[in-house]
Amino acid sequence: MSNVGRVRAGAIAAVTLVVALTACGTAVGTEQSTTATTTATTGTTAVAEPSAQEVQALFGDWNRALATGDPERVADHYAPDGVLLPTLSDNVRSDRAEIVDYFEHFLANKPSGEILESHVAVLGPDAAIDAGVYRFTFAADGTQVDARYTFAYERVDGKWLIVNHHSSAMPGKP
Repeated sequence: MSNVGRVRAGAIAAVTLVVALTACGTAVGTEQSTTATTTATTGTTAVAEPSAQEVQALFGDWNRALATGDPERVADHYAPDGVLLPTLSDNVRSDRAEIVDYFEHFLANKPSGEILESHVAVLGPDAAIDAGVYRFTFAADGTQVDARYTFAYERVDGKWLIVNHHSSAMPGKP
């Protein structure tokens, strides 16, 4: 092949690569800028991305589980490999037994939570994060604790589960 042929073949290959990468970039960019009305196809079922309100409602479901006083019902909201970094314990809880153990003690105080500030990030049809500030009121003694929180959720077999929950008491004011 002559030098002109090699240059022409190289130019065609470069243009083809640029076109292919541009198409991939458009597809990736489109996925990253999806809205709550976008759907993703998994097998034969189209799954819509949750709205921010749907993600925020997951806290309400979890809070109602707290109100039952049953640590097993609360633990049902966590993925089997979920991680809890709790407000009132120094121990990381990384399996169901540890999560149940934490809630056995936490629920003795009869907590009720309310969201004070929420920031939701929908990561796709099956993943979302809700981070902000919540307040727990403990009916057992009337005390309140404000804490920062992050819930990372994943939809598994159609059910939203907590895969990571971090909660830390607000630092005192200087």
